Amino acid sequence: MNARKSTDTSEKTRGSIMEAIGKLVGDPKVEAEGKSKQKLSKPEAKLKPTPTA
Repeated sequence: MNARKSTDTSEKTRGSIMEAIGKLVGDPKVEAEGKSKQKLSKPEAKLKPTPTA
C-alpha cells in the first residue's frame, strides 16, 4: 500500500467516524462534514502517465 492510498483510506475512515458521531449526537454540521470528507477521499479520476521525450 503506497502513502497516497493509505492517506485516502484514513481520510475515508475519519469521515465515516465523523458522520456516525454527528448522527449519534444529533449534530447535522458534523454529520455533513464527515460525509464531505468521505467524498473527498475518493480518487477523482485515474491519471494516465504523461509520455516523456
